[in-house]
Amino acid sequence: MLDVTVIEDPAAAAASLDPIRGRLLAELAAGPASAAMLAGRVGLPRQKVNYHLKALERHGLVELAGERRKGNVTERLMRATAASYVISPLALAAVQPDPDRFRDQLSARWLLALGARLVRDVGTLITGATKARKRLATYALDGEVRFASAADRAAFIQELTAGVGALIRKYDSPDAEGGRDHRIVVAVHPTVKPEPSGAAGAAAASGTSDTSGTSAGPETSEAPSVAPSAVHELTD
Repeated sequence: MLDVTVIEDPAAAAASLDPIRGRLLAELAAGPASAAMLAGRVGLPRQKVNYHLKALERHGLVELAGERRKGNVTERLMRATAASYVISPLALAAVQPDPDRFRDQLSARWLLALGARLVRDVGTLITGATKARKRLATYALDGEVRFASAADRAAFIQELTAGVGALIRKYDSPDAEGGRDHRIVVAVHPTVKPEPSGAAGAAAASGTSDTSGTSAGPETSEAPSVAPSAVHELTD
C-alpha cells in the first residue's frame, strides 16, 4: 500500500468524493476486509457495499488482497491502494488554477494556485516514475517560526528572498548540456490553528516541475504566528 497517491482521473475523483465510498476507503486503509465485514461497520446491506467496492476497484482505488472461504461462499478481501488520496487539479483540468495568469507574491490566492500546481506536477512525476519503475528523488524542508512583529516578518521575507535568489544565481546553468530544469517555490503563511479535536495545524508546501524558476508567496495577515515552509522537490 502506498502512503499517498494522487487522483488525476475525473471519474476516479468523483468516486472518491462519495461519502459512503470515502468511509469504505478509510476502513480498507486500516486493513483488508470483505463486503460482509464492511457492511456491519458502515451500516449498509452487503449488496450495497459490494456495489460501491466494485466502483472503487474499477478506478484503482481499492484492490484484491486475497480470498477466503466462508461456508459455501468465497469472500473477496479488498484493501485500499493507498493510506490517503489527493485529488489533482487535473481532475478539473478546464478550471485548474494557473499561477502564471496572475502573479502576486503578496496574494494568498496566488499561493494557493502555486500549491495546486505542486500537487498537479508532483502527482504527474510520481505517476511517470511509477510507470517507468524509476526512483523519483525529492527533498522537502518544513519549519515553523514565531515572529515578534510584522516588521520582523517583513525582514525575514526580505532576507529569504535575497538568500534564495543568490543561490539560484550561483547554481543556475541555463546552457549546461544535459542539465535539467527545476522549479523552486518558497511559501510563508500563518499557522492554521488546531481543530477542537486536536488535529495538527497545516504547514506550507512547495515543489517542482520541469520549468526552472523561483517564487515566494507570503501571506499578508497580521496574525502574530506564522509558519514558513520551504520545499525543494528535486527530480532526477
